[in-house]
Amino acid sequence: MIDEVRVGDLTWRYRELGTGPVVLLLHGWPTSSFLWRDAMKPIARANRVLAPDLPGFGGSSKPKDAGYSFRFFEEAMDGFLAAVDAERVSLAVHDLGGPIGVHWAIRNRERVDRLALLNTLLYARPSLAVLAFVAGIRLPGTRHLLTSRRGLDFTMRLGMHRKDRLTDEIREAVREPFTTGDARRALARTGHGLSPNGFVEIQRALPELTWPVRVVYGERDRILPDVARTMAKVKRDIPHAEVTALPDCGHFLQEDDPETVGGLLAEFFSPA
Repeated sequence: MIDEVRVGDLTWRYRELGTGPVVLLLHGWPTSSFLWRDAMKPIARANRVLAPDLPGFGGSSKPKDAGYSFRFFEEAMDGFLAAVDAERVSLAVHDLGGPIGVHWAIRNRERVDRLALLNTLLYARPSLAVLAFVAGIRLPGTRHLLTSRRGLDFTMRLGMHRKDRLTDEIREAVREPFTTGDARRALARTGHGLSPNGFVEIQRALPELTWPVRVVYGERDRILPDVARTMAKVKRDIPHAEVTALPDCGHFLQEDDPETVGGLLAEFFSPA
């Protein structure tokens, strides 16, 4: 089911399936809850699964002058979760949704039950690939290219290992929210709004986490090519984390193999 809720100045569009303990699925750049549409189904057999379009993405509000900072997303998430009556949650986070979700979680530790990390970034020293993206998204010419239809298509081609699964439906779902100049400007701002201080806070908190932690990542990631190194650091900092690397998946592993990703997460989030 796709629904909308108004929270202050923001409209959130979100997908919801199932009943039971709440599992919150957060996407990254430049996707939306559409990314989770298939992987969320097995999780929903025993849980209430919420997959929102984060502000700046999908069918949710895209305020062109927002800072898209850690504080902005923290306040927005608080409002959204209150509006949908979700006091306690488990989290699965991907790409930009990783730092956004984990930062919120470490500031709301008593509200979190479990954490799953997919291909994402969490540490204060970013990779060269991330530095190049952030620099590019700030420059007018490169920003225009990255947020254009052609640029969004390129991101999905780069991010999926299974090219046979990159359908016209997926391309259009990624392009459609960004048909206006204001929407593309908002998308660009989401790409450089998270401050280094927030990543420092996350990095310091990781060794303190006691929730069950599950890592599932695609090894063929050409968007975050250092993902194996990142997840090795996670395992070092959170020794009880269980890690699974999927050798035939890229960055958008929910598109490459939603059955396996959904099955692994369903097992992890099982309330039994």
